[in-house]
This record gives sequence, C-alpha cells and structure tokens, in this order.
Amino acid sequence: MTIETGGSRDGELSVRGLSKRFGGSRVLSDITFSVIPGEILGLIGPNGAGKTTLLESITGLCPVESGTVCRHGRELGPEERRRILWYQPDNILPFARQRVATTLSFFRHVHGAATAELDELITGLALDAILAKPLQTLSKGYRRRVLLAIALLSRQPLLMLDEPFDGFDLRQALSVMDLLRRHVARRTMILSIHQLSEAEKICDRFLLLDQGRLLGIGTLETLARQAGLAPDATLEEVFLALT
Repeated sequence: MTIETGGSRDGELSVRGLSKRFGGSRVLSDITFSVIPGEILGLIGPNGAGKTTLLESITGLCPVESGTVCRHGRELGPEERRRILWYQPDNILPFARQRVATTLSFFRHVHGAATAELDELITGLALDAILAKPLQTLSKGYRRRVLLAIALLSRQPLLMLDEPFDGFDLRQALSVMDLLRRHVARRTMILSIHQLSEAEKICDRFLLLDQGRLLGIGTLETLARQAGLAPDATLEEVFLALT
C-alpha cells in the first residue's frame, strides 16, 4: 500500500522525518508531509494518537530526536518558526483573571491588528455578552471562542489550532467553520480534530495519525482510494479501514 505523504518542497511548510520518544515509548514515527498554501489541513486521530505532540514538535516547543521543519525547501530555526507559525494549544487560559475585553485588546495591540478586525471577531464569535467577564469564569465554549479570537488576530501566515471545535454544539461549530473559511483566504491552517464528522465539513485535506504513525495524507477521495473504498466513503470509514 502506497501512502501519499505530500512531501513536495514547494509547500507552505514541509515536515520531514519527524520522530519523537517519551522515555522508552515512540510517540512519533518518521512523520513526513507538506502543507499546501491556502488550505485547511485536518490533523486527524483519536486521543493519544500524537496530534498535540506533532504540533508542538513542529513549533519547536517539544524537542525531537530527528527530523526537520522547512519552508520552501529551507530549514526553519526557532526564531523563524515563531515568525511563521501561530500555535494555539488546547484549553489554555491567558490572563485568566482579566476581563475578556482587556485580554482581547492586549492581543490586538501585540499582533498589530486593526480595531475593526477585533470588532468583526467579537461579532462573529458572539463575544459581546461576556466582554466584561474574567476568562476563568466562562464556560468551555466561550473560553474556546476567546482563544479563537486571539488566534485569528495573529499575523503569522500558518495557523495551527488544537481542537478548535471542542465544547461547541453543531450550530456553533458550523458558525466557527464559516469564520475560519473566511480567514483562510489569507493564511494556511492546520487543525487538530478528533471529531471526524466536523473535520469532514471544514478540511480540504486530511493527515491521518494513529499511535504516532502517519497512515496517509490527502483529500477524502484520495484516502478512500488508498483504503480500497468507494469514492463517497466517509472519513470515519476511511480511518477505520486504514487502522
């Protein structure tokens, strides 16, 4: 069986041979893929598959035993990664005791974003009702919306979000997907998602990860063909067939 790795040097970002161990356990095994400019790439796998470790390894937050991260064929150092990548971890609480409005204003200044852009995100993410509240008092869904606003205010061309739809109901998730689609016109995104039905609605291509192994990367049709399934197979069917 041939796995499409998307390893072209012409991509927005290329990861080559990334491997990582925690103690005696291998959590990433020779991961190689490229991201296409302007796409939403879904990093797909169950909890414990290595999704967060892969994102942290790409940013440089998590040291690896081997592998490189390149852009346009040139290896990126730590400072270059900070300029190119914005990584939004799952379930963090920046300035948890501050009012949401204060925190968002701070990040708008840090990122150099326009006031109108922040206003648009506040409206798009329905944050008006909680601007005066401290972040630590919010529900999981509202916390997630604030984190998304912070991420979308960033200027880096490649945005990596860890579980961006966790805590949303279907209607809320669809609204956020629409917002991300509008923003992808000017940047590239990698979304770590464990809900396969949501990933299928938003992502252009999928990177399937299981126990630190790359099972395949490509469009749903490409992966269905790799798995020997019909072109209209669901992402769940494809993932189960390849694992």
